[in-house]
Amino acid sequence: MMTVILAALVTFVGIAILVLLHEAGHFAAAKAVGMRVEKFSLFFGPWLWKVQRGETTYGIATIPLGGYVKISGMNPHEPIPPEHAHRAYFRQPVWKRIVVIAAGPAVNFVLAFLILWVFFGVEPVRDGNRTLPIVESVSPGSPAEGVLEPGDRILAVDGVRGGSERLRAQIGTHRCPGAQKAGCRAAEPAVLTIARDGREVTERVAPVYDARQKRPLIGFGFQPVEIELGAGAAADRSVDTMWFVTRRTVETIAGIFYSAEKRDEVGSIVGGYETTRRTFEYDPAQAIAILGLISLSLAVINLAPFLPLDGGHIFWALAEKLRGRSIAFATMEKASVVGFMLVIALFLIGFTNDVERLRDGTFDRIR
Repeated sequence: MMTVILAALVTFVGIAILVLLHEAGHFAAAKAVGMRVEKFSLFFGPWLWKVQRGETTYGIATIPLGGYVKISGMNPHEPIPPEHAHRAYFRQPVWKRIVVIAAGPAVNFVLAFLILWVFFGVEPVRDGNRTLPIVESVSPGSPAEGVLEPGDRILAVDGVRGGSERLRAQIGTHRCPGAQKAGCRAAEPAVLTIARDGREVTERVAPVYDARQKRPLIGFGFQPVEIELGAGAAADRSVDTMWFVTRRTVETIAGIFYSAEKRDEVGSIVGGYETTRRTFEYDPAQAIAILGLISLSLAVINLAPFLPLDGGHIFWALAEKLRGRSIAFATMEKASVVGFMLVIALFLIGFTNDVERLRDGTFDRIR
């Protein structure tokens, strides 16, 4: 268990490292293809600390929102010393520009995979297809509420003993009188034999018919079996998780234009920070995994084809390649206004949602 202050500090440092490594990807690629890098900054605004090494100024700025790498010639109209003009960004071939821009999101993708790979390789994962006869959760308002408790081990149902599937089947034998309709209550209660706090107790609960699952239910969930994955299975699970999160992220962002439900799902760095901080307080391993998902989200969002995002730079570089000649910077500036407005709108929607979640206590339920 971490203290609140320590969890907040660790979360801040973790997210700062994700940003730093993203920018390091741009920096290393720019240096590798011969571009001139003027500045490498963690955060924005006036310098808090800086140091000059060769042609590059490295530093930490005052506003803790992201970071940046300044490459000479990102704006073709900016003044550049003649001796460095040949190394300017816009004087480089398209493939070099794409490599430099794509390197930042690529680092976040690789980092997300490595974090999740280690997490799934070290932490046991739940096998949803296999369960133990132990109560993990009780549904509010169900017949089981006030009767069963998380941690109860169900030894028998109506004297029938066995695994969770056998017990579930026995519960299903309790039928409603007459037709089986949604919400009807079984004619006879199920007799549960339970091990709780080192003693054996007996409870009687009348199952209620659930039309969706087409069987009587008491209203509790069995505890899934936890298994340890090998390196190969952990890698597969990491890739599956990354694909699922990527697909959901793209669907959610696309959905903000036509779905109020999708807009409600959008979050911001505020929500990511708060979720990670609270998770660090009770489960650091889970929090590290969340940082991996934040790294993945940074990569996916940055690849949206709108300036000033990385994807916007890649889009215009590819457009230039297909066109066969350069595209006027003024055209890109006009397009960037639209992109900037979309980015701000996305941030405001996510920020507003996260503020509402803070107010209604959504984050308080992270345990």
